[in-house]
Amino acid sequence: MSTTTRRDIGSEVAFLARELKTPVITETFTALGDQARAEGWSHEEYLAAVLGRQVASRTANGTRMRISAAHFPAVKTIEDFTFDHVPAATRDLIAHLATTTFIAKRENLVLLGPPGTGKSHLAIALGIKAAEASYPVAFDTATGWITRLATAHAEGRLDRELRKLNRYRLLVIDEVGYLPFDATAASLFFQLIASRYETGSVIVTSNLSFSRWGETLGDDVVAAATIDRLVHHAHVIALDGDSYRTRGHRATTPPPASTNN
Repeated sequence: MSTTTRRDIGSEVAFLARELKTPVITETFTALGDQARAEGWSHEEYLAAVLGRQVASRTANGTRMRISAAHFPAVKTIEDFTFDHVPAATRDLIAHLATTTFIAKRENLVLLGPPGTGKSHLAIALGIKAAEASYPVAFDTATGWITRLATAHAEGRLDRELRKLNRYRLLVIDEVGYLPFDATAASLFFQLIASRYETGSVIVTSNLSFSRWGETLGDDVVAAATIDRLVHHAHVIALDGDSYRTRGHRATTPPPASTNN
């Protein structure tokens, strides 16, 4: 093939790639074509390589957009979590949850334990795994979700807001129990959990055991109804022991210098 003909075909490929809105093909087809000729690729191998680059870029961009849209307060990963003080059975369960199959099954996850034991870290990390698996995710604290629903309720669009939230395959509700709810907030929280029942997954973190949820929801009956819907199809993980952050601080803080008495 002459250089002129090759240039004409290259211009046509670039035009077609722009029409298809596949910028990575525009950027890579020439270099991959040179590599294909040098290494003797078949036409099918070259086509697979070009399309593979475009798909990989689109997948990465989609993941970045879903993570950004989720409004995580920070990026946390399973790989960054320290499992030294976590029982083997719990580690295995977390590894299973990281496959995100629980979202396809519309199951929930509840992480219970004292402050600093890594609940939020795991909730965010699993949320990011969900985003990487192409699931729409939304994150907020319990008070943040209540504020959002209270605004919708005041504006007469609570039902519409709950339907909107059901478009997310996973909601992460962080820090249940850190601040008590009044009766209206408790009712809104119940409606949020009830709206997700068998329709979408939630991850909830709380510093309180279930027996104390009546304290934060202000009513044992509302608490029982909320818990009933939350745990019917749920994995419950209790994290205990020293503060995850305190352990990390101790691991990086040198011991005090010894003194002679």
